[in-house]
Amino acid sequence: MVRHTFPCPLRWSDMDSFGHVNNVVFLRYLEEARIDFMFRLARQAASGAFTGGSVVARHEISYLRPLVHRHEPVVVELWVTKVGAASLTVEYEVKDGPGDGDTVYVRASTVVVPYDLERERPRRLSDEEKAFLKEYLDDSATGTAAA
Repeated sequence: MVRHTFPCPLRWSDMDSFGHVNNVVFLRYLEEARIDFMFRLARQAASGAFTGGSVVARHEISYLRPLVHRHEPVVVELWVTKVGAASLTVEYEVKDGPGDGDTVYVRASTVVVPYDLERERPRRLSDEEKAFLKEYLDDSATGTAAA
């Protein structure tokens, strides 16, 4: 299985008054990795991939340990667990980078729906998009956000 690995820098403003990265900020980290995956990598593989847009239908997130500010980025690993006709599910782990240990701070999943911006409604995944997504498919790993 192939996972998309996205190094995500931490910003001083990510911390809350308790001295750790705020829970809402983790959603931004997931978004940055997902945007890199769908709008950079997918378009390199298939130029028309996700050009019409997409919307998030659902997030599920499990916070496993607090993350405090540091200069080294965290790594967001992303993979696909489901490819449907008109949606996909991606799962993530936010963790230390290589050589920094194997601490996992967050496990999460997102249901994404491709969207036709002109018609203002959901649309089906194209064959190109499905082919790209299946390269990152690991349907045996479903449910890691709840672990």
